[in-house]
Amino acid sequence: MAVRIPPNFFGIPFGLAGLGNAWVVAGRDGHVPAEIGNALLALAALTWIVVLVAYAAYALPRPRTFVHDMVDPVTGAFVSLAVITPLLLAAQGVAPHNRSVGRILVDIFLVLTLLYGGWITGQWIYGRLDIDQIHPGYFLPTVAGGFIAATAAHIVGQHTLADVMFGLALICWLVLGSLIMNRLFTRPRLPAPLVPTLAIEIAPAAVAGIALFARNGGEIDVWVMLISGYGLLLVLAQIRLLPLYLRLHFGPGFWSFTFSWAAVATVALHWISDGKPPGHRIYAYLLLAAITILIGGIAVRSVVAVARGRFLPPPTPPATPG
Repeated sequence: MAVRIPPNFFGIPFGLAGLGNAWVVAGRDGHVPAEIGNALLALAALTWIVVLVAYAAYALPRPRTFVHDMVDPVTGAFVSLAVITPLLLAAQGVAPHNRSVGRILVDIFLVLTLLYGGWITGQWIYGRLDIDQIHPGYFLPTVAGGFIAATAAHIVGQHTLADVMFGLALICWLVLGSLIMNRLFTRPRLPAPLVPTLAIEIAPAAVAGIALFARNGGEIDVWVMLISGYGLLLVLAQIRLLPLYLRLHFGPGFWSFTFSWAAVATVALHWISDGKPPGHRIYAYLLLAAITILIGGIAVRSVVAVARGRFLPPPTPPATPG
């Protein structure tokens, strides 16, 4: 019997890549050894390969499964992480060591991210979409993907392309943010499996801030401050959501917390590095400790759940000959 790997499993390497990115930023500022961030990015890359192979092993013999995942109004957004994650890894893990190879990989996965973003946007227009099926994961293909693509393009020196991708992400954030907030404000609560996606609400402002820091050389300018103000509001809003989170049973959806909070920690590290407030090194260490404990705890819980057979979906029984 084959094991079904849902598209949201790509959130696992995505979260690990976000953690690695935070450590890489801290390493470049001299707070921690650079090797730690590189090791975490390597772990994220290995995890991405494992998830990709497992997903392909199930989906390729069943083409309808892959098509269903892409057109499904709930899971379609998560498929994008299959190409966004290696885009981030290429920019932060490859380009600093081999610019030429890094640039090639960034270009490949940036194009794939753009193509999937265009396709899923068309699908949302073409397909039948109920407002109650919308969730914050809709930010992933074009908003998170666009801002990460902008950062990656700046890292490899493609600044015009980076500005194009930033504009794409910004407009999509405005459009999708309105739809998502309307759904969250006026409709019934998300079903329990999708409640962790509420953490993704904090991600757009954070990844936009990271992209702006990449564009302006790490300086806190007026655009960074404007974006960060809105990001701070949504971070504070998460406090009110704690009762919802505390009632949840642990599952793969908890990985929605990982990249979102890693991006917040990363943009905060940029603020600390540029502003250098009194005790800035202590703040950087506290941030790194907090995000590492959060993501490390989710990773440990996931391994325990896998060992107990409570993490992966039940195997799909083989088709009965007709």
